[in-house]
Amino acid sequence: MAPDRWLLLYDATCQVAQEVAEKIQERNRYQRNGESSAKLNVIIRSSLQNLQEKIDQLKDLLLRAVSTHQITQLEGDRRQNLVDDLLTRQKQLQASYKNEGTEPDVIRSSLMTGGVKRGVTNPWLLEESEETRGLGCDDLRQQQRRIIEEQDAGLDALSSIISRQKQMGQEIGNELDEQNEIIDDLTNLVENTDDKLRTQTRHVKMVDKKSTSCGMLVVIVLLLIAIAVVAVWPTH
Repeated sequence: MAPDRWLLLYDATCQVAQEVAEKIQERNRYQRNGESSAKLNVIIRSSLQNLQEKIDQLKDLLLRAVSTHQITQLEGDRRQNLVDDLLTRQKQLQASYKNEGTEPDVIRSSLMTGGVKRGVTNPWLLEESEETRGLGCDDLRQQQRRIIEEQDAGLDALSSIISRQKQMGQEIGNELDEQNEIIDDLTNLVENTDDKLRTQTRHVKMVDKKSTSCGMLVVIVLLLIAIAVVAVWPTH
């Protein structure tokens, strides 16, 4: 499996931020001792610019990965939180470099961490979550890969469920088609039977009509015979 370019860049960006923090602490020690810190200021300014460029690259890569569906939306949100974390650290490093608001930041940090040594500035000033506290870059990378693998496993399970539902839907559709064919056959059979019944009914009516006509002729013939017999019968 090829290494994730975004994660590699994230690790490198964290390393740059850490180096900036160390340089700021070193610069602050020089200033307290009355030594020249001009060279360190140049290095810090260059490192801060490098940090900004790397954060911009992280944002661009993340946007491209999310828009092209290279990662899930959940993983995209998690990485966006990491970028926001870096942006917060960058602002704090900028403030520490310019010595802006150092004392309030130290006070807030001391409230959260239980106190700091006087004169030592914490350039991070950010509480990590319990899940990532104490983890190195390799541990964070492994944790991120584990989360991605769990997400992939969940997506595979969801895909399997959807496939089974699709198969069940196809089987139900086939069964409905067969039932529709049976209904069509029954409809045709009923129509044919109805036509035959109508035909037989017409035949019965015709036969009944003919039978009635024949009966009347027989009666007329018998009457004529009776009349003729009476006419020729001798009278006394």
